[in-house]
Amino acid sequence: MGRRAQRPPHSLREGRGGPRLHAPRRHHRRATRRALLAPALEEPRGGLRRAGRRRPRAALPHLAAGLDRARTGVLPLIDLHVHSTASDGTLPAAEVVARAARLGLRAIALTDHDTVAGVAEALAAGERLGVPVVAGCEFSVAAPWGEMHLLAYFLPVANPRLEAFLEGCRGGRARRADAIVAKLHAAGVPLDAAAVARAAAGGAIGRPHVARALVREGYAASVNEAFDRWLGVGRAAYVPKELPTLATVAALVHELGGIVSAAHLRDRATRPVLETFRDDGLDALEVRHPLHDPATRSRLAKLARQLGLAASGGSDWHGDGDTGHAHGALGSEAVPDEWLVALEARRPAGAGVS
Repeated sequence: MGRRAQRPPHSLREGRGGPRLHAPRRHHRRATRRALLAPALEEPRGGLRRAGRRRPRAALPHLAAGLDRARTGVLPLIDLHVHSTASDGTLPAAEVVARAARLGLRAIALTDHDTVAGVAEALAAGERLGVPVVAGCEFSVAAPWGEMHLLAYFLPVANPRLEAFLEGCRGGRARRADAIVAKLHAAGVPLDAAAVARAAAGGAIGRPHVARALVREGYAASVNEAFDRWLGVGRAAYVPKELPTLATVAALVHELGGIVSAAHLRDRATRPVLETFRDDGLDALEVRHPLHDPATRSRLAKLARQLGLAASGGSDWHGDGDTGHAHGALGSEAVPDEWLVALEARRPAGAGVS
């Protein structure tokens, strides 16, 4: 697949991102910005600039982040990996946005698993509260090691083709949940399927709902224990997902005007793997995530630069009661709002949303 033409970012440039600065003062702005941005944030090209390197004019986003830090001492931050009760989060979408507003986040992306059911609610809350919301989704796709997650950004809110595809994904999730319950029964754990449905509460069903049902019914002391004993890969009740390919999902998302980013790849993100993913349509790489230690972040940032991928990042927040090594607190990954501008600039030109 060839690289798509870029179009300039719009939604976060002037109205929300602050006024544009005039060209005669460009040299002064570059020097000021180098002083304002901490080295820890100088990761990938296409996101924040590397120290000592001049940014090409075409990639120059707004400088509101640097200006805000100059005024307040705080770099405006965003979170591009957030969940609600539309899938396996613990708060409704509007409450997620309200929490982001209280934290002072510049923007969030709602990325529920295999559904955009919470996006309209999140967008409405964002309009009320002044928090831009990116319509997103977290897809599960096939990978050389079995399964990986793919974050899609800038999706249409209501689109028949997208919804038909997601309905198929959710059908696979329901079949998987039934198979997991059957395996639990065979292992001597008589969990009622109705308990899993209650835990899902109408959201896109997944293993976390089975885990919560096991906890509520007294078969496990915690969600982590449920995964360790029953639901994790290789455990007695593990069932693999029915998975589309990355190329299939990327093609659909691109046709609808969005982009895709590989989520929390950790040490699986090798150069050969990412080159294959890029050729299949990958646009970006999640650099900042609770599962990524500093060395991993540095390595992924370098790979993103070398392979021409944008950087993304987020907490993978599921709610206050569901944080740990895999899920962080909302806004905790220190993702600068410039990264969203760079991601938006990669949206395919001329793509429709019908």
